[in-house]
Amino acid sequence: MPQRVLYPGSFDPFTNGHAALIQRALEIFPAITLLVAVSGSKDPLFTLEERLAMLQEVYAHDTRITVESWDGLLATYARKHHYTVLLRGLRPTGDFDYEFQMAAMNKTLNASLETVFLMAQGPYYMISSSAVREVWQHGGAVEELVPPTVLHYMQQHRPQMK
Repeated sequence: MPQRVLYPGSFDPFTNGHAALIQRALEIFPAITLLVAVSGSKDPLFTLEERLAMLQEVYAHDTRITVESWDGLLATYARKHHYTVLLRGLRPTGDFDYEFQMAAMNKTLNASLETVFLMAQGPYYMISSSAVREVWQHGGAVEELVPPTVLHYMQQHRPQMK
């Protein structure tokens, strides 16, 4: 039976780095569920509903991708919905320590859950949603960093420049 793969994140905004990781993961796994996380510690650019709509639009053509959301512990969601694999990306920006800690905690909370790491590659390996959001909020160009669908949503949220 193919492994059920869960790729969690806030995806605020979804970047070409996320998309590149998903494309590579689809060479390994038959399908991926993108789990849009609700995080109380972040000040999102987009509402949960907007992030869900964006991802559903970005992947409307690909039946291997499903999009869901969750406001709770990832390990609990995985157990409840019978996921056994978490997909996480690693950039050369100090991600490893945080991701390793989260993988260990998820494994403690759900012993059947394994985390698979893919290293970021190509032109998007340094992109983070936070950096894209900051560049955008200061009037910078992000056209090369996000899918066209996401750019359209961002253009609707452009802050008034002073």
